[in-house]
Amino acid sequence: MPSCPGPVRGTIRPPGSKSITNRALVCAALARGTSRLSGVLDSQDTRVMAAGLGALGLRITADWDRGVVDVTGGAGSLPATGAQIDCAASGTTMRFLCAVCALGRGTYRLDGTARMRQRPIDDLLAALRALGVDATAESPGGCPPVTIRSDGLPGGRAEVHGGTSSQFASGLALVAPCSATGLEIGFAGRLVSLPYLEMTRRVMEAFGGRCEVVDDRTWHVPPGGYTARDFVIEPDASAASYFFAAAAITGGSVTVEGLSRRSMQGDVGFCDVLERMGCSVAWDEAGVGSITVSGRAARGIDVDMNAISDTVPTLAVVALFAAGPTTIRNVAHIREKETDRIGDLARELRRLGASVEECADGLRIDPRPLEAAAVATYDDHRMAMSLALAGLRMPGLRILDPACVGKTFPDYWRRLARLARLDSTGWPAPWRD
Repeated sequence: MPSCPGPVRGTIRPPGSKSITNRALVCAALARGTSRLSGVLDSQDTRVMAAGLGALGLRITADWDRGVVDVTGGAGSLPATGAQIDCAASGTTMRFLCAVCALGRGTYRLDGTARMRQRPIDDLLAALRALGVDATAESPGGCPPVTIRSDGLPGGRAEVHGGTSSQFASGLALVAPCSATGLEIGFAGRLVSLPYLEMTRRVMEAFGGRCEVVDDRTWHVPPGGYTARDFVIEPDASAASYFFAAAAITGGSVTVEGLSRRSMQGDVGFCDVLERMGCSVAWDEAGVGSITVSGRAARGIDVDMNAISDTVPTLAVVALFAAGPTTIRNVAHIREKETDRIGDLARELRRLGASVEECADGLRIDPRPLEAAAVATYDDHRMAMSLALAGLRMPGLRILDPACVGKTFPDYWRRLARLARLDSTGWPAPWRD
C-alpha cells in the first residue's frame, strides 16, 4: 500500500450471511412449496450449494445480482436417484449435502478441491451409518470424496462428535424433520462453534421445523418436514468483523448496519472482544439494528474464541497493533479449515515482524516493530481479508492471491477501499500480487 488512510470512518452493510444463506437454501429445498430467499450472498460457497441442490433434482432459480433465490422444495425427498456433486472448497456444502443425500433413494458422490480431500468428515458419516445409511469416505483419515448409498432416512438416534466442526451436527439436524420418525441427536465429546448450532435451530424453526433442546447434549427433532416461506437473510457478521477491525486498528469509527444483539450469528460477539481491548461499542437495537465500533484496540487480552473462531485471523491482526500480548485459546479445530489457521497464520504474522508463539489450540501474539511484506493466503478467504487490514497501518503490504476472497466476499476489496477512502482504480491494488 503506498500510503495509509488514517482513521477509518464510515457506515457499511456487508453482504448476506453465508452461513444463514446455505442453511436457508437447504431448508427451502426440503420444504413443501416455493420459497423466496432475499439478501442472499453471491459467492463461490453459496453458488456451489445451489448447484449441488440442483444436481439432486431440486429447482433453484437464482438472480444473484439482486440477491434473490426462488427454491421449489422437494417436500423432504430428492428427485434425483444419483448425482455427482462438486462441493469445491465449501465445507458447509460437503457436510450438509452428505446429510441431505441420506434422504434420497440412490447413490450420490460428493467431491471437492485437494484441500477438501484433507478435511475429515467421518464423524458425520459414522452418524449416518448408525441410522442405516451406507456412507463411505475414500481418502485417508475419513476425508472426501464421499459416497452415499441410501434408501431413505428412517430416523432414530445418532451421536455426532463435535470436536472438529459443528457442521456435522447441523447437517443431521437440517434433514431430521424429513426423516420418517424424526431424530434424536446426541452431542458427544467437546463441542465447537456452539452459536452455529443455535443458528441452525433458528433457521429450521423459521421454515416450520421443530427442534426441541432436551439438554445441552441432546436435541430431539420430530418429523413433519418444512413449509415454504419468504425469508430475509441478515448481513454476514463474520464479514463485518473486518470492518470493525479496521476501526480498531486505525482508531476510527465504523458502523455496520443490519446487525444487533438479536442477530442469529454468534460472530457479533467479536465486538465484545474489541471492547475488552479498549474500543467503544454502541449497539442500536431499533429497526434492523446497527453496531458501531470506535477507537483503538489499545491493549492485548487473553481470550477463548471457540464460539467465534472464524474471527481468529481478524483478531490476530488487530493484536499486532495493541500494547502487550494477546493470547487466543481453545480453537484447535481451526487447523482443519481451508488452511491451518493456527500454523499458517503464525507464519504470516512472523513475516510481518510479530513475535508469535504457536500452541496446540491457539496463538500468543507479542507486538513488535513491523515491516510490510508480501504475505501468503493459502487459498483461504479469511486469511486474505484479515491480513490485508495490517496494510491500513503498514505501507507496502502485499496480499498474494487476493482473488481467493471470492469464496465468501467477492466485492471485499472495493468495499474496503471505499470505506478507507483508498483509490480502487485497477483494484485489488494496493493489495495485488
